[in-house]
Amino acid sequence: MTQRVAVHTRLKPGREADYDRVHATIPAELAERLRAAGVVEWRIWRSGRDLFHEIEVADYRAMRRALADDPVNVAWQARMAELLEVEDDYAGDNDGLPLVWSLA
Repeated sequence: MTQRVAVHTRLKPGREADYDRVHATIPAELAERLRAAGVVEWRIWRSGRDLFHEIEVADYRAMRRALADDPVNVAWQARMAELLEVEDDYAGDNDGLPLVWSLA
């Protein structure tokens, strides 16, 4: 059984093209670390500066704890911190956005 988690982040003004370029291909080593931490799928939509992430993962909090000190993820998060309005501290103590409604 997996969890489906939604997350919202926001880009710094003028960093939209940079974010799209950086995410055109993420490092293979990062993808491996995400999968090893239980991530099945991670999708990101962008509307202007707003980013909407949909993450399918075995255990969201455990994934974040596993990646918090991983050197590959730490390097990736440092790169993202240059682009994001609020840096992600990977504390692992949140559950993403609350589900308000579902057709299912």
